[in-house]
Amino acid sequence: MSPHPSEPESTTEPDAPSYTLVSAPADGVPEVVRTPEALAATVRALAAGTGPLAVDTERAHGFRYTGRAYLIQLRRAGAGTVLLDPIAFSGDADRADLHDLADAVGDAEWIVHAATQDLPCLAEVQLLPRRLFDTELGGRLLGLPRVSLGALTEQALGMSLAKEHSASDWSRRPLPDSWLNYAALDVELLVPLRDWVAEQLDAAGKREWADQEFAHLAEHAGDEPHRRREPWRRTTGTHEVRTPRGLAVVRALWEERDELAERLDKAPGRILADRAISGLAARAEARDFTLTRDAVRSVEGFRWRQAARYEANWLAATERALALPGPELPAKRPPAEGPPHPKGWANRFPEAAERWAKMRPATMEVAEAWSVPVENLIAPDALRRLAFEPPTPATTASVDAFLTDLGVRPWQRALVVPVVTGLI
Repeated sequence: MSPHPSEPESTTEPDAPSYTLVSAPADGVPEVVRTPEALAATVRALAAGTGPLAVDTERAHGFRYTGRAYLIQLRRAGAGTVLLDPIAFSGDADRADLHDLADAVGDAEWIVHAATQDLPCLAEVQLLPRRLFDTELGGRLLGLPRVSLGALTEQALGMSLAKEHSASDWSRRPLPDSWLNYAALDVELLVPLRDWVAEQLDAAGKREWADQEFAHLAEHAGDEPHRRREPWRRTTGTHEVRTPRGLAVVRALWEERDELAERLDKAPGRILADRAISGLAARAEARDFTLTRDAVRSVEGFRWRQAARYEANWLAATERALALPGPELPAKRPPAEGPPHPKGWANRFPEAAERWAKMRPATMEVAEAWSVPVENLIAPDALRRLAFEPPTPATTASVDAFLTDLGVRPWQRALVVPVVTGLI
């Protein structure tokens, strides 16, 4: 890579290796692509480019209801860096369609850092890879202790990227110049970083592992995300709500807030805090509780300016919950989605608990021996399902087939199956 023209600052900390702070893109910050003409020119430039395609997105988590992309960054040799505003190309369905752009770079390997974060919003705009290389996942397979983009570029390239706008509201328009500078930097070093990670994977004998993982990500890039059956149960503080009646209040307030958040396109927590929901639900469990405006306002969070605007909504939702007949109240425990948690197996499922007590530490030992996080060796849900209800008889072939059906990759099965089969 050629020397950076912006005379980056060399940073040294006590007892730490020195690295270069990259504060501006080598080619400068390009104009944001916002018009059909600019998009067509971008498609031509990227199609004429060579080599892999560096890809990143910026979303507005914590500000907006959805996880849609509000900026897409692309970089390819011969085309330079592209900053694309997908919102400018939203159609009648409120979705940008970048199918032509996807076709133009369909032959390229896409380089993404932490692909599972970016692929869902790329899928919304019909921009999906046929092949990819995930530098963050590669770092995990190498057993590196720090795998953020900044940490990896420091270790691999001796360069550090400015990260001051990672939690900004990218739905803001116009986007400030300093934010665009930061966004362009996110794809500046992905190609050399990919090459370094690939070399390390080759040296560690883990390249085939990575190729299988990357192929799995690309194959499932357009899949619908898993949706929990009762997402309201994840409301912070719900564990302090003891009765079905109180849980009904949590559910009603959560659903009311979710409808408002979707309609307003705001993050739910910016309308009403979780703790306010669970706090009112806990008070509503008392026998002497009377639903009034003062009762609602007595719970911290409902007096926020944003929450107070929808006080009538909270009152109506709580009233509906309190009026529900017994059969319509939610159960104290959520419906099962797969095996129950192993911590409750000992009394109800002692044989499964015994298998889990042997299989879990055994797989952890394998993960440690190969310097890979245990969750990357085998998905926790797959191991739980195997321990809870293994195939009968449990042979190497039957266990391998069982895990194959759960999406466990060949390299993972090659390491796990020989170890766990004898423990079933």
